[in-house]
Amino acid sequence: MSKPAADRTNQLLTAPLLPLLLKMASPNAAAFLVQTTVNMTEVWYVGQLGKVSLAAMALMFPLLMLTQMLANGAMGGGVTGAVARAMGAHNTDTAERLIWHALAIALVAGFGFLILVMVALEPLLSLMSNDPAVLAQARLYAIILFSGCPLIWSMGLLNAVYRGMGNMKFPAMLMFLGAFIQIPLSGTLVLGWFGVPSLGIAGAAVSVIAVAATSNILLIRGLLQDRSLLKLRWSARQLEPSLFAEILRVGLPSSISPILTVSTLSGLNIFVGSFGVAALAGYGIGSRIEFLIIPLVFGIGVSMNALVGVNLGAGQVQRAVNIGWVGAGTAAFFTGIGGLAVALWPEAWASLFTDDVQTLASAKGYLQFVGPFFAFQGIGLSLFFASQGAGRMTWPLIAAAVRLMIGIGGGAVLLYGYDASLNMIYLASGIAMVANGIITAGALKMGMWQR
Repeated sequence: MSKPAADRTNQLLTAPLLPLLLKMASPNAAAFLVQTTVNMTEVWYVGQLGKVSLAAMALMFPLLMLTQMLANGAMGGGVTGAVARAMGAHNTDTAERLIWHALAIALVAGFGFLILVMVALEPLLSLMSNDPAVLAQARLYAIILFSGCPLIWSMGLLNAVYRGMGNMKFPAMLMFLGAFIQIPLSGTLVLGWFGVPSLGIAGAAVSVIAVAATSNILLIRGLLQDRSLLKLRWSARQLEPSLFAEILRVGLPSSISPILTVSTLSGLNIFVGSFGVAALAGYGIGSRIEFLIIPLVFGIGVSMNALVGVNLGAGQVQRAVNIGWVGAGTAAFFTGIGGLAVALWPEAWASLFTDDVQTLASAKGYLQFVGPFFAFQGIGLSLFFASQGAGRMTWPLIAAAVRLMIGIGGGAVLLYGYDASLNMIYLASGIAMVANGIITAGALKMGMWQR
């Protein structure tokens, strides 16, 4: 291992935990926050088109989330953990071979996800709405957006390689650059600025693909430069089943959690859609505002993944467990503050995106009844990422399954058994977050990484 790589690894193994975690998490948290601000800006753009367009975007939001969570969080977490463990064991050659395996997985998964979405799109849409105008816009948005799946996947897994080697700054810098491109580009394409013909909701999808393509070029270019700790070497291109297994043994089970999470959101789409287009549009606004909070957890979580992986690779089990507790507490603190803020002042946030009274009422209800539980979302999600670094995913997946059962099962009982109000459906979703956080933290306490 080269001296710069050894120095970076030794810092991850010995530096004080909280300052180290905050130092590593800050670039990612800031970048994810900027990227989520981009998403919220797009919601504002689409909101100018009316509540039908907002409802259409809300229908497709779970699928977009699933793509990003699988690429960045699930399989990306498998890549980050595998690279970090190789670096912790001072095995640079293996870490560089893992880059090619990550690219191969990205291409197969990207095209596979594209085919799956195209096959399942019509049945999914028919479940979630019966409004022809909403369905037409959702269909157009989906076809354009998900044609870029291979680019989204390769961007996610290449970012994961950088994080695995402890380089949090370069992926963060690319997110800032992407925001700089996407905000004006999306506004131009959606609303027709500067004399460009308005593409409506389709413009938002085109801007996502354009940014993903640009990011891929820069990520690959960075791995070809001499100063990179790990390099994309042609000589390391040979694919080996054992290295695929090193990524997939974490990435595949990790993928179950986003699927369960998005199933929860899709179920909520169905429940909320039964209250009308305005309710669905408001839920779309409220759930997007939730994702202004989540970037903080992503920033902390991907740093925990790398730190836990490096320390377990070096045999420092107790330090890895301490990283879990420090990271979970930090995530809970920041998400808890954000959740209380949107719960106490929901109209201040929701009114930025719409002035429709019914849509506002739905968005406010979501923030008031779910916002107080965001801290538990922070605990569960941060420990999910940390568990990827440990290669131990059983309990985080159990927690995600329990969240699905409470959120969807409880929501179904309330709606169809007791004719409950929309706010009670939202409350079931919040309680499901609590269960997720408690189960994951309890498993860490019982030693889930030490067995």
